[in-house]
Amino acid sequence: MTIRRLTRSDLRVGELLAWNVFGENGALLARKGFMPSSDAQADSLVERGYVDDPAVPAPAGASTEPPSVLRLLNHAVAELEPLLHRIAAGGAGVQAELEQVALLVAQAVEIHPEVAAACILHNQRAAPYAVRHCIDTAVVAQIVARAVKRPAAEMQSMTLAALTMNVALLRLQDERGTLSDEEKALVRSHPERGVALLRQAGVTDPLWLDCVQSHHENEDGSGYPRALVGDAIALPAKLVALADRYCARVSDRPYRKPMLPNAALRDILLEARHALDAQLGAVLIRELGIYPVGTFVRLLNGEVGVVSRKGLNSTTPWVQSFIGPRGAPLDVFLQRDTRGDLSSIRDVLSADQVDANIRMDQVWGRTALP
Repeated sequence: MTIRRLTRSDLRVGELLAWNVFGENGALLARKGFMPSSDAQADSLVERGYVDDPAVPAPAGASTEPPSVLRLLNHAVAELEPLLHRIAAGGAGVQAELEQVALLVAQAVEIHPEVAAACILHNQRAAPYAVRHCIDTAVVAQIVARAVKRPAAEMQSMTLAALTMNVALLRLQDERGTLSDEEKALVRSHPERGVALLRQAGVTDPLWLDCVQSHHENEDGSGYPRALVGDAIALPAKLVALADRYCARVSDRPYRKPMLPNAALRDILLEARHALDAQLGAVLIRELGIYPVGTFVRLLNGEVGVVSRKGLNSTTPWVQSFIGPRGAPLDVFLQRDTRGDLSSIRDVLSADQVDANIRMDQVWGRTALP
């Protein structure tokens, strides 16, 4: 017997459930024999549910718990950092190891894309920005690529490009915000220098290299280094560019506070009018939601919580409240459906405005164990 994600093919409206369905934290969501009465109810169970399926044998010694997305991404960060420094120093023979890092990212997104997206907001101390940002970008690029059903081989090349896009810029990314003229020139040339370093390291995949070279190109030709326009930019490169810009906006830097996630998405929407692919920008917002998972919010009833998962539409996510209306921490987190009048979202808050230190597993259960 093994625990697996519930899928839409496992249940039909008007038919009895064959298993007990559990949430990420082990809470019972629906008992065996429960009958979903609507597509919305079935979709809600699929979004959150795990089942004990005796038809799927677990390997000897295997854990029956869903793997932790947070652990997978932290492992990816730890593996990526020395590889990037090796490439930057002119080293070779790293492709197989980079492919393993890409696999860790893909596994994390496959297990739970919403928790993977929440890690971008809640796991910013895991590594220096220069390394963590590459993992974050790969996560978002994967989420959007899956939504638009890109081929697996293309997604692999795109993910490897996201992991290595700034290999020629490592020393600058965690430093001050004001750059000298020489440093600005290094920034402008880093896509081409990155490609040269990757070629030196033995990378020959043309799509991987093209994505690295093109991740600062803009739809209107205002980007660099080649001032490409529209369809001259490969779609995987557009995905990396989109993810790169969102993740950079919501990241805490030594010289700049992060943007609120909803404000970052609004910026992306504005940028999509000229610099980014408008259709991909719309998919990003649809997949993350107007209030991305992991966003701190204050509800109309005065409670403070965190967006824990997407709702039935992009403006009404589910929230776990952890501070009561009078400002006292709650002993037990409360799940709120923001479609309700008193539970609707009033404000989006920064981490600095939230007087609480919550762990990811308190909100997302076993899939976010440290």
